Amino acid sequence: MKPFNATPPLIDADALVKKDQSRLIHPHLPGDSTERVVMVEGAGCWLRDAHGREYLDATGGLMLAHVGHGRRELIEAVAGQMSQLAYYRSFHEFTNAPATHPAERLVELAPAPMERVYFTSGGAEAVDAALRMARLYHHRRGEPERTWVLARNFGYHGVTYGGAAATGFPMFHQGFGPMMPNVRHLTPPMPFHPELYGGEDPTEFCLRELRETIEEIGAERIAVMIGEPILGVAGVVEPPADYWPRVRELLTAHGILLVLDEVITSFGRIGRWFAAERLGVAPDFIVTAKGLTSGYVPLGALLVADRVANVVTRDEGFVGGYTYSGHPTACAVALENLAIVERENLLAAATDVGDHLGARLRRLEELPIVGQIR
Repeated sequence: MKPFNATPPLIDADALVKKDQSRLIHPHLPGDSTERVVMVEGAGCWLRDAHGREYLDATGGLMLAHVGHGRRELIEAVAGQMSQLAYYRSFHEFTNAPATHPAERLVELAPAPMERVYFTSGGAEAVDAALRMARLYHHRRGEPERTWVLARNFGYHGVTYGGAAATGFPMFHQGFGPMMPNVRHLTPPMPFHPELYGGEDPTEFCLRELRETIEEIGAERIAVMIGEPILGVAGVVEPPADYWPRVRELLTAHGILLVLDEVITSFGRIGRWFAAERLGVAPDFIVTAKGLTSGYVPLGALLVADRVANVVTRDEGFVGGYTYSGHPTACAVALENLAIVERENLLAAATDVGDHLGARLRRLEELPIVGQIR
């Protein structure tokens, strides 16, 4: 049964559409497009639009509504925190109590060696912070020439200038250049597309390409590599089991840091708190957002290994912050959201439902038009 009231609220849907058409700029929507779907209600996994039509939110918005819409616990967390301390900054020696609690909880949940947390307003800001920290880490250790960033084709890391430069889709570069310099995109492992590897094993091809790139640029000039544990925007592509452990081993041998962009994969979406745990790889940074608050308020978190954090916070500290870093209300929501995920055993639920759905969907592979079910 859908949890909405039987009668939709009285809304002038056409007026809302006209306001949207005349005032809002939508990502990835041509300016002459007139179609709009105006959502007005959410409950559980259901949505209702201004015309009263109901939808199953199968994508979780942009892959983030982990605990569903309309959760009373999160609404109360917002109201409770706002009534006490809605906002305060985390610059210099100042902080706020709510920011300390999810930071501690994230470190408890994250795989080693994650020990420190830097809060942002979302995933793209956290990506930029990770790239800046990686370069600063090498600079303060006496290797200022280490500025190169290795990323991957078809990887997605947001559309801030740092994140967009690392993102491996030409559409995010064309017309926006010049992009951030010293970024090289590599081939990702996509086993369903053997034409990318000329008959070679995907992992072997990618590792050989990575070794050759390190030799070409020079390990002494490379700061960091960034990648999604599982390619998201590129089609939800899981790498071969040996890919990330071998990449990590090669990077470590050359003193190159590793960022795993877990904006999509963290907080139970694949049945674990973090994909790094399932992949058996220990990065230097983990980028998170989305499911951290289930989208109720904007919040991202960059998890950082102690050995890196100790360097980037010394001297004058990490230079640069965001107005909403450690936002008290957002952090209060994050803490309660993580508690819901744990209390309701949603990690196991993701695995159970995913296995069931996957088994049913794989029947479609018998059809000649279907290449692969992921």
